Amino acid sequence: MVALSPDPCEPGLDDGMTYAQFVASTHRRVSGLRLDSDATVIDDLAVEEPLEIRIGDGRTVLRSVVTMRTPGADLELAAGWLRGEGIVQRSDDLVAVRACTDPSLLPEARGNVVTADLAAPALPRLATLGRATDITGACGVCGAESLEQVVSRVAESLTVTGSVMTRDTVLALTEALRDAQRVFARTGGLHGAAVADTDGRLLAVREDVGRHNAVDKVTGWALMNDATPSALVVSSRASFEIVQKAAASHIPIVVTVSAPSTLAVDLAERTGITLAAFAREGRATVYTHSQRVT
Repeated sequence: MVALSPDPCEPGLDDGMTYAQFVASTHRRVSGLRLDSDATVIDDLAVEEPLEIRIGDGRTVLRSVVTMRTPGADLELAAGWLRGEGIVQRSDDLVAVRACTDPSLLPEARGNVVTADLAAPALPRLATLGRATDITGACGVCGAESLEQVVSRVAESLTVTGSVMTRDTVLALTEALRDAQRVFARTGGLHGAAVADTDGRLLAVREDVGRHNAVDKVTGWALMNDATPSALVVSSRASFEIVQKAAASHIPIVVTVSAPSTLAVDLAERTGITLAAFAREGRATVYTHSQRVT
């Protein structure tokens, strides 16, 4: 397992947060005026703040990227993003992920910086990030300079014969994710992602203002816990980046609530991923490698 510093008191909650503190950090009450009634209303809105991910060798910070995210599970987000970018390919590549304690930072900024320390074999892969230093909550592989560079991160196609799921299990996944999205129930403004086993049990659920961040959080959880999920479930559409992140984490089944893009289908076919989309209200369409669904 990848070292965490400080150790979380609950899975996915950084800096010793309790669950109540985590939920409180994800939304804020804001007043507004309803045009249809001239009434003042108080709404819970999803929090969006920048997170700086510093990448180094344990002694020196070598690169830094910034993403907009919803606070919480930041260590997992950093680990998952590094895996999706191809910098980290196995748990041994990531020595530690820790909350930043840089004394030069303003107090309010310290909760928005994490540092990831790489093992020596992973350090040369930082060159693949190109010149990009910023990512956003809506961006998955913004550091890639060409489509072929992104595709080349997937070392090999997944074995299509493994990780079989029943049809009923696949159909139940998005409903299970929706029921587990506690902050979305309050705000209506967060994407959700989960990783699941072959029986449809959700192993980890995370929420974020960016769907790619939510995916990075659960793939980061899997990396740091040496887990091998059978499915990735996402509350949004199936974009190319979602499939790419699943392939980088060797997750053979992707299930999404909304539509896939053509490029997502092409990549799923090419990398051996079973892609099921429009999975809601007891129906779904499997576009690639349907033999995994019995």
